[in-house]
Amino acid sequence: KDKIMMARASNNISFLYFLENDFNNAEKFADMAIQNDRYNSKALVNKGNCLFINEEYDKSKEFFLEAIGVEADCVEAIYNLGLVYKTLGYYNESLQAFEKLHTIIPNSEEVIYQLGHINELIGLRRQALKWYLILITKVSTDSEVLSLMGYLYQAEGDEYQALHYYMESFRYNPSKIDVISWLGIHNVKQENYEKAVEYFEKASLIQPKEVKWRLMVASCYRRMNLFQQALDLYEDINEKNPDNIECLRYLVTICKDLGKKEYYEYSKQLKKLERTQDQRMGMMGMPNQTYEDPYASGMNNPPPMEQNYEKIPM
Repeated sequence: KDKIMMARASNNISFLYFLENDFNNAEKFADMAIQNDRYNSKALVNKGNCLFINEEYDKSKEFFLEAIGVEADCVEAIYNLGLVYKTLGYYNESLQAFEKLHTIIPNSEEVIYQLGHINELIGLRRQALKWYLILITKVSTDSEVLSLMGYLYQAEGDEYQALHYYMESFRYNPSKIDVISWLGIHNVKQENYEKAVEYFEKASLIQPKEVKWRLMVASCYRRMNLFQQALDLYEDINEKNPDNIECLRYLVTICKDLGKKEYYEYSKQLKKLERTQDQRMGMMGMPNQTYEDPYASGMNNPPPMEQNYEKIPM
């Protein structure tokens, strides 16, 4: 019978449905909470969250703004408003929201991350790094943040700092494939092929169906003048992946250099495979593609939206 109590109960039910990904019922009970108490900022936030999930960003923005009008320091509303602006590409408005929130909760890792990420999206890499440096003092073992810093330093041309943060990221998460790839390629550039082999072999264990890692190991063997090891590896790759044209090209080259009689057989296989590929690409109207060393950079996804749970007084 108490409308305020009913609004709180409805809002809690809305929040629970939201956690269960039942967004239709979450929105239904959020509406019920708002009908019973228009000035319930938390119900307005949950309504806005449901609209955000449905990609109705402009409508969700209005509910977050209304929640802030009811409760000026409603952190969930301010945070989610910042996310809406960020999603819509209004980066300056998004920055303003998160900067305001930072004054309210200065030790929030999520807010500090958002400030760094938005600066990065704007192209202010140094400013982004400033925020990420603050962030890793709070989450020093977060491999995602560390790899992101490595990427930014590399983009800034600071190879030394990039290597440091990629190594730190690898230390805390040795299975992060984009970091392993960068470290492997970095060691190739430094002509430290033995170390590069270690990284590429680890990548191959993580992605056993990805041929490129074993091809890069074989490439390192060639640069180390370990031609027999390279040949054995190429032959093993070819046996398991007979349609891999890059492997066949390397086999033809290395057999010719070593004076192996298998050179003629591999040359025939290569010409046959190239004709097949040319025909296929011609039918599709696409140019032939060649193998390239992989390079990828880590990027964090934004953290999930913050919802708020209200306790009903007993």
